[in-house]
Amino acid sequence: MLFWILVAVLTAAVAAILLYPLLRGAKAAEDARAGEVAVYRDQLRELDRDVSGGLITADEADYARAEIGRRLIAVSGAAPVDERKPVRHHRLTEVFIVLILPIIGLCLYINTGRPDLPSQPLEARLASPGNDMAVLVAKAERHLAQNPGDGKGWDVLAPIYFSTMRVSDAETAYRNAIRLLGPSPARLDGLAETLMAISEGVVTEDARKVLEQSLTLEPNNPRARFYIALSLEQAGRPDAARGAFEALAKQSPADAPWLPLVNEHIAKNGGTAVASSAQPAAPSSALGGPTAEDVAAAQTLSTSDRQQMIRTMVESLDAKLTADPDNFEGWMRLVRSYAVLNDKDRAAAALKRGLAAFPASGDQGRQLLALAREFGIATEGSVATEGLVE
Repeated sequence: MLFWILVAVLTAAVAAILLYPLLRGAKAAEDARAGEVAVYRDQLRELDRDVSGGLITADEADYARAEIGRRLIAVSGAAPVDERKPVRHHRLTEVFIVLILPIIGLCLYINTGRPDLPSQPLEARLASPGNDMAVLVAKAERHLAQNPGDGKGWDVLAPIYFSTMRVSDAETAYRNAIRLLGPSPARLDGLAETLMAISEGVVTEDARKVLEQSLTLEPNNPRARFYIALSLEQAGRPDAARGAFEALAKQSPADAPWLPLVNEHIAKNGGTAVASSAQPAAPSSALGGPTAEDVAAAQTLSTSDRQQMIRTMVESLDAKLTADPDNFEGWMRLVRSYAVLNDKDRAAAALKRGLAAFPASGDQGRQLLALAREFGIATEGSVATEGLVE
C-alpha cells in the first residue's frame, strides 16, 4: 500500500509541475495586453502635451493620434477572440496530463513491470545471482576480498575484467593469479595484453618482459612472438622487427590465419612477403589454448581474419580435449571461448563434455558451472551448485 501511495503523490507532483505553466499562461497574456493598452494611452497623453507645448502641429497630432488609436483598437478588440483558442487548447492539454498520462503510465507498469515482486536487498541478490553478470562479478569480488589467496578465483575473474575493459582490475587479477597459481602462457599473455591495453596499444618494456617469460614456457607461442616483433617495430628498429616477423612467418603453418598480417608488417618494415615453410597444422599446442583474451587480442586483425583466427584456435583446443579430456584448464578455456564467440549451443555442449570428465559434485565441476552461469550458458541437467563462490 505504501508503494501505491508514493506513486500517487509523485504523479500529483509531476502533474502540478506540468500544469503550472499552462494555468499561468492566460494570465500572462492578459497582463501583456493590459501593458500594451497602457503604453498606447500614455502615448496619447504625451501627444496632447506636445500639441499644447507647440512642439507639433495640429495636423501632425491628428495623424499620430489616428495611428495610435488604430493600434489601441487592434489590441483591445483582438483580446476576446484570441483568448478563447488557447483556453480550449490548454484544457485538452490539462485533461491529458491529469487523466490520460497517469493512466497510460499505470497500464504500462502493470503490463511490463512487476508490482508484485518484493524488494530484494543486495545480500539476497548476491546469494542468488542467476545470469546477472554484474551480480556474479560482485559476488566473486566479495569472495576474493574475504579470500585473497584463491588463485583460481583471480584466474577466472581476470579475463572477465579484460573483456569489460576494466583493465586496471584485470592487471591486478592476472598478477594475483600468476603469483598464486604460477605463470602459464595463457596468464602471461593475458597480462601482457592488459598492459598493452593500458598503454593504448604500445608494447611497453614491462609487457615485453612478460611476453619473453611466456616464450620461455612455450617457445612457439605465436601471439607472444608477434607482440615482441611489434615492440621492435614500435621502438624504431625496422631491421630487427623485420627479422622477427620473418622468423614467425617461416615457422607458422601454411594456412595460419595470422600469416597475412605478419606479411603486412614484413612489408611495412622494408621486406617482402615470406612463404611459410611449415606444413598445415593439425591441432597442437603451438596454437595455444584460446581464452577470452585471445578474442580481445585479435582486434588488430581484419574482421574476417580475426574470426578465422579465433575459430581455428577454438577448434584446435576442442580437438585436443576430445583426445585428452583430463585437462580442466582446457575445458574452462573452451567454454569461455565459445561463450565469447556467442556460440551458446557449442558452449553448452562443451560444458556437458567437461562435466563428464570433471563431475559437478567436485570443486572443478563447480567451477565449470560457475563459469557457464557467468556467461549465461544453459546448465539444465547439471547439479546445482553455488559456483565459484560459496
